Amino acid sequence: MFGYVRTDLPNLYIKDSVLYKALYCGLCKSIGGKCGQCGRFTLNYDLTFLSALFHNLCGKDVEIKHERCILHWFIRRPVAKNDALTERIACLNVILAHYKLADDISDENRGRGKSALIARAYKRAREAEPELDAIVKKHYGTLVAYEKTNGDSIDIAADSFGSMIREITAELLGEKTAPEAENLGYNLGKWIYLIDALDDFDKDRKKGQYNPFVNAYGDAADKKELCVRYEKELDYIFGTILQAIAEDGRKLKYGFNHDLTDNILFRGLGVRTKYVMQPCDGKKCRGYKFK
Repeated sequence: MFGYVRTDLPNLYIKDSVLYKALYCGLCKSIGGKCGQCGRFTLNYDLTFLSALFHNLCGKDVEIKHERCILHWFIRRPVAKNDALTERIACLNVILAHYKLADDISDENRGRGKSALIARAYKRAREAEPELDAIVKKHYGTLVAYEKTNGDSIDIAADSFGSMIREITAELLGEKTAPEAENLGYNLGKWIYLIDALDDFDKDRKKGQYNPFVNAYGDAADKKELCVRYEKELDYIFGTILQAIAEDGRKLKYGFNHDLTDNILFRGLGVRTKYVMQPCDGKKCRGYKFK
């Protein structure tokens, strides 16, 4: 995954900030225990969100304890206690990183060092979760096949990633799965793929690499021009996806308080979309700074 799924920090309750950080650290430790320490370098916020969402939908309470780690050895920090679901998500994190790096190697001939670094971690993750590995492998294969056609359909390009997250949602939720949860996973996957493609518009255009926005809006010289000239089209593309996510998010049957996931689904994704679309320089945009 890519790390775009974040909270809207200024509107995040303190209790949810603690839970979010605890889930992040708990997932990091779970990756280390299940897949090896090198696998911890693949940790990202997208999987932290899935951990929060799936624990809630499955009715699995998150127990928080205070521990030290290699980066925070002096003061104990809140860490979500490891459980079977966290271990599955930990393996998924490494599997997704492996196929993302394989795609980078194929497209840009970069990432070989990182791929080698997590090779053993991926092997352990694949052996522990062959079903998840098969899902990711299948849909990445479909995505690569479409990219090789150099097609300009934004919807088709994003469909493979969306379908992948939908199947992953069904697999991890098991008997707790529901159509609205799977639909949310599908649209979240589409959003992740497209927001990453939009963010990489300038790089991909310069290097001649596949990007659905470059193919569909080839007359735009750069991302700034794209977002100005085609603002309405982009608002429609992302607005439609975010609206679908919000509608399904309101239908979900949660087991516990869902302020954290609401913050991400209803605010965080929208804030991140505006940030990527905003034609400005540097990291500071409209007074909101992403780290």
